[in-house]
Amino acid sequence: MKYFLWLLKAAIFFTLFAFALNNQQDATVHFFFGMEWRAPLVLVVLAAFALGLVGGMLVMVPRWWKHRRAAQRMQALHAQATPDAAISATPSSAVHSSPSPATEIPPFHGI
Repeated sequence: MKYFLWLLKAAIFFTLFAFALNNQQDATVHFFFGMEWRAPLVLVVLAAFALGLVGGMLVMVPRWWKHRRAAQRMQALHAQATPDAAISATPSSAVHSSPSPATEIPPFHGI
């Protein structure tokens, strides 16, 4: 399996390398107000890909923060509901009564 992954990575690398070698012609990108950018086509494609990645990540940041805050709140609620969870388990505490349904908190999966 390890060799298969290396072979797959090498195939992807050589495919992208061949793409770069075959697209060395100059391309012109026209912006507003008569501005233009001349660069090899492979750089234009790479720049568009990188801008797409950055834009997608920036759009996802607020959602990531929201889920992270919700997970931290649930962990804090769980820690408050079970204060003995921080204490290491001893043989005498291995058998204990189940918590009452009113204090039981459902598991939080982060979704």
